[in-house]
Amino acid sequence: MHDGVAALLAKQSGVVTYQQLLTVISRRVLAQLVECGALQRLWHGVYTDGIPETQLRLRGLDLLVGRPVVPCLATAATLYGFDTERSEDIHVLQPELSRLRDQSGLCIHRRDDAPTTLLAGRRVTAPAWTAIEVARGLSRPRALATLDASMRSRHCRRLSLESAVRLQAGRRGIAQVRELLPLVDERAESPMESEARLVILDAGLPRPELQHEIGGWRVDFAWPVVRLAAEYDSDQWHVGATAMRKDKARFAGLQRCGWTVVPITVDDVRRNPTALISRLTWHLKRAA
Repeated sequence: MHDGVAALLAKQSGVVTYQQLLTVISRRVLAQLVECGALQRLWHGVYTDGIPETQLRLRGLDLLVGRPVVPCLATAATLYGFDTERSEDIHVLQPELSRLRDQSGLCIHRRDDAPTTLLAGRRVTAPAWTAIEVARGLSRPRALATLDASMRSRHCRRLSLESAVRLQAGRRGIAQVRELLPLVDERAESPMESEARLVILDAGLPRPELQHEIGGWRVDFAWPVVRLAAEYDSDQWHVGATAMRKDKARFAGLQRCGWTVVPITVDDVRRNPTALISRLTWHLKRAA
């Protein structure tokens, strides 16, 4: 790396503008550095030598605008730890007196009434506001997953979510979010567990206990009175023979405790929920 470029990057936390680069290298050298991968374009007119993760991309925007930008929507959710959708785009509020516009990977939003708070030194849309605004744009299952995750992150509480719903009254998708609020549960440990729970509740089955402990094990869903459990069976969970053996031993242990365990797959939840509900209903009736 050219010494002058390295000095600029070190001084500015890994980001540098096109104009700054031209003070220490020529356009030809810049093109060579980009071609060999030593530098990459982060935004139009902004370069980096680092991995373009969220914080670095935000610092690049700070440099471009001349002051810290304010993350919102999925980007704010990422910073708080409850982005269930893994959005690759950066979402920020429109900076005042700035000509910053949408570009590839960047979405600018005008939200004059959005409350903000400081998070690790950066102003960000408030957590509950963020959770509700993100949820408004999602399907019911994914909205519940976001709301569950927001409470699990400890950045949101039920009262703050309810307050944010009132602040966003009348906006698209708010009626759906308001209807989901009573179902929100921070004990859900994954978005697919949230989706599965919504299928169960929409079918009118008894509300299950979440993360219920049985003989040293925990199950995703439990109906303790009838000793019925259901477990979301993620493809990622069975990585390798060791993990599979542990999972089978766990199921056997639960059965020795007198529990019936019903596995749930992504296909059950998203493609054939009727069959899933039929299985659960049959087991609930048999055990009653």
